[in-house]
Amino acid sequence: MNALDRIIAERQRQISVEGWNQAHDDAHTGGELATAAFLYLSHGTVHDTVLRADGAPKGWPWERDWWKPRDRLRNLERAGALFLAEIERRKRASLPAQSIEHALSITLNRLEDVLKQEG
Repeated sequence: MNALDRIIAERQRQISVEGWNQAHDDAHTGGELATAAFLYLSHGTVHDTVLRADGAPKGWPWERDWWKPRDRLRNLERAGALFLAEIERRKRASLPAQSIEHALSITLNRLEDVLKQEG
């Protein structure tokens, strides 16, 4: 499965298992989806993650229980799916999405790199 397929599969899982549908996503107008995506994208990289008292990263937009980092591959899949959800939300709201599309592109590239490394 390539990087894009993995992101789409994770997005479908978020919808079918977690119930994060369009109506749910549309309620997140304060950049929460993109913020969460960026935190998953950067988690475990050379940058230290500053944590809140409850163990979630500083800036995490939701309750601690929703912060579920795993290995680099899963974190990138989650980041990509969250960026995709934000892009779709912005397009439904007729808002610009170029910066988030760029972030998704970076995520795809990093995910492809991880997949190549894993062989």
